[in-house]
Amino acid sequence: MSVAARFVLAWPGFTLDVDLDLPGRGVTALFGQSGCGKTTLLRCIAGLERGTGWLKVNGETWQDAERFVPTHCRPLGYVFQDARLFAHLDVRRNLDYGAKRAFRRTTSADSSRRDAIVDLLGLGPLLDRLPSRLSGGEQQRVAIARALLTEPRLLLMDEPLAALDHARKQEFLPWLERLREELDIPLIYVSHAPDEVARLADHIVVMDAGRAVAQGPLAETLARVDLPITLGEDAGAVFEATVVARDAEWHLARVAFDGGELRVRDNGTPLGRRVRVRVLARDVSIASSRHDDVSILNLLPATIVAHAAEAHPSQLLVQLRVGATLLLARLTRYSAQRLDLAPGREVWVQIKAVALIG
Repeated sequence: MSVAARFVLAWPGFTLDVDLDLPGRGVTALFGQSGCGKTTLLRCIAGLERGTGWLKVNGETWQDAERFVPTHCRPLGYVFQDARLFAHLDVRRNLDYGAKRAFRRTTSADSSRRDAIVDLLGLGPLLDRLPSRLSGGEQQRVAIARALLTEPRLLLMDEPLAALDHARKQEFLPWLERLREELDIPLIYVSHAPDEVARLADHIVVMDAGRAVAQGPLAETLARVDLPITLGEDAGAVFEATVVARDAEWHLARVAFDGGELRVRDNGTPLGRRVRVRVLARDVSIASSRHDDVSILNLLPATIVAHAAEAHPSQLLVQLRVGATLLLARLTRYSAQRLDLAPGREVWVQIKAVALIG
């Protein structure tokens, strides 16, 4: 199962030229700076823009040289930046609109599936409200539910958090995480926010000037140092870990990953739970030997893999391997030369801050 595509679309001053090979389940993020072509690519997948090329979704051809399935015939759901709910209909009837347009006409399972989606997105208390009485995050949850009720084989989201302030985004993200865990269809998510991508995506397509300059599993791709776009203060690594211990006295937890253990702030996550960990490059320092007489608790042996120049001539981004896990560190070129940080060098990393993001 996969989503595979080739699109070329030329406009004055901009050309989209993309090859895609995406997994058939999970969240794929289309990531890049504004104007790089993320939304245009999403619209090509939806059939809202018609370039040359082809598109296959889980073995079914939606576009090639001889066939173009129009948008209304493609079994997909599309969630825009704004919820686009019908203002004169309450939540229940907005959901009815989606259910009546289901691509697979089922009957016996309709009610149970609808109840499951309402429960998944926490919409039960909101069913009798008009959109004007909903927060921005609540409106987007209704929009997602309406899209899911059409029984799509592919779900597209175009920056669904763009219109929300920071507090509303933090409230909304757990609902998207639930969606990621429960859906058995591919979800393609457009964003230019590194924190959203790090928290939600399983797979990532990095776009620049209308082209996909990198694509692959999230952890591997974010840890690369050879990409043409720079993340600045948001550069860092994301990986999976398991909560293995909690220290009630110091309110710290220990998480284990393929490379060792890390102490993190205890946020109440149960023992044995799999979590997603994010370590920013700015929070990683490098030493030639182990130092225990420092306040930093997370000290791990590592190997230098590669490095690349940053935007500022004084800075360097270093890729390290800790066990089977890749990390990034940002330091000055002067420090790298002083420590002789050539690829293959064995060092110690000191990790000042670790975030559990999901």
